Amino acid sequence: MTQTARVPRPRQALAEPAPTPAPATRVPDVVRRRLSPLALDPYAWPAALFVTLLAGLLRLNNLASPPGKMFDETYYATDAHWLWEKGFEWNEKENTTGYVVHPPLGKWIIGLGEQIFGYNELGWRISAAVFGTISVLMLSRIAMRMFGSVVLGCAAGLLMAFDGMHFVLSRVAMLDIFLMFFVLATFGALVLDRDQRRARWLRFVAGGGDPAAKGRSSRPPRAVPWWRLAAAVLFGCALAVKWSALAFAPVFVLLVLWWEVGARRSAGVRRPIRDTILDETGWILAGLPLTAGVYLASWAGWLSTDGGYARHWLRDSGQDETPFLGALRNLAQYHELAYGSHQAITEAHGYQSVGEWAPIQWLLLGRPVLFYRSDAPLCGADRCNADVLLLGTPLLWWAFIPALLAAIWFGIARRDWRAGAVLAMTAAALVPWFFFPARTMFYFYALPAEPFLILAVVFVLGAAMTPPPGRPPNPDRQLFGAVMAGTFVLLVAVVFAYYHPLYTGGSLPYEDWSRRILLGNLWI
Repeated sequence: MTQTARVPRPRQALAEPAPTPAPATRVPDVVRRRLSPLALDPYAWPAALFVTLLAGLLRLNNLASPPGKMFDETYYATDAHWLWEKGFEWNEKENTTGYVVHPPLGKWIIGLGEQIFGYNELGWRISAAVFGTISVLMLSRIAMRMFGSVVLGCAAGLLMAFDGMHFVLSRVAMLDIFLMFFVLATFGALVLDRDQRRARWLRFVAGGGDPAAKGRSSRPPRAVPWWRLAAAVLFGCALAVKWSALAFAPVFVLLVLWWEVGARRSAGVRRPIRDTILDETGWILAGLPLTAGVYLASWAGWLSTDGGYARHWLRDSGQDETPFLGALRNLAQYHELAYGSHQAITEAHGYQSVGEWAPIQWLLLGRPVLFYRSDAPLCGADRCNADVLLLGTPLLWWAFIPALLAAIWFGIARRDWRAGAVLAMTAAALVPWFFFPARTMFYFYALPAEPFLILAVVFVLGAAMTPPPGRPPNPDRQLFGAVMAGTFVLLVAVVFAYYHPLYTGGSLPYEDWSRRILLGNLWI
């Protein structure tokens, strides 16, 4: 009988046993609910893109009309042209260096359109139209993220798409649409950062982490807050358009700290305020060089050429000027001069807002700005008017103050972070102007507030649709709220269509034109 040889089994190398993964911990429902991002319908992106397409078609249609340079296009379209030609602003009439008081980024963006489409109406207006259209997409997505509702997100986008102020400033070569865009983008990046950080804490708790422990083990592993750093870059862009963006800086910092404290408190951290300050201050400070770097980069044309205003101030004043530090000192001198010029803007203007109550006047549509007028008889009547009037859609803007009051009420009653964020951003956009009553101010200064005023309206509409936390959903209430929201958006669209000729320079018989001027001499 043949025996089969036994083959010895190879000896396994000695090794340390693999660590046993920590068992997943069942996260309490209240913690999961507080830390989980709001779920979105799979149709969220298509819906937001549809709203954006509508906004884009409205803004791009007949963009080159009316002809010529309207209002401050005289300055910004011209400065943008010379920035791309020389690297700095130029005064063609006097054949000398141009002196301006706003940073260059907005003019670089306007000039990009001129480089592509030529130095004409389409060229200097196309960038504003593109940025205005994309801002509608951003607002829709931000609202969807904040409210977890495609309906409310689309409502926010449509309200912006049908707002006359946003529409006009999306069709004119001025800086305000770019300022609003980058402020809104910064806020959106921080909302994404909030969701990302809360999801990080949720994974930590679900993986067996103990936020109530002491030491490093009570926190998730270190991770780079990319969205927060992106917000620092975007805020640098906002500052590089207009210095008034600086008013939002403390609010952005407070939002980061407030939301981080809330995430830690929801996770069960023992000392959320102390730990937030210790852990997050470094990341906030890390954003400063990013913001400063972006701002400085916007001055690249001025720094890399020799012809800009005050470019060689040190040399011209008989002082030593080193190549690098001297250029920065010259730039600082330029900023000192520009700041003094801002303080001295007190000259009366026919369309300026009224003194210390200007922000309230903006919300009441007390003094719109006439960008263009022609009385050429193109309407078939004996007397015609063709205007481009910077005027918010009246129904929408007259809803803002009631919406802010209601947002305060619902925010306090429901302790809702969304109301606090919207109100804080609105305050950052409007309150600082109360402290400059002698300065000449205009209605378009209110544009950075507009997205957050719309979010306040949408928040109130959402509160009308949903019961307070802890109460079961009420289908009848949801239906009533949805109908109310849809009706309001539809009415805003109808009013926008009625005023559309005044936003685009359409020629109207004088009687039809005068019926639209509801506040008489205040509007003309």
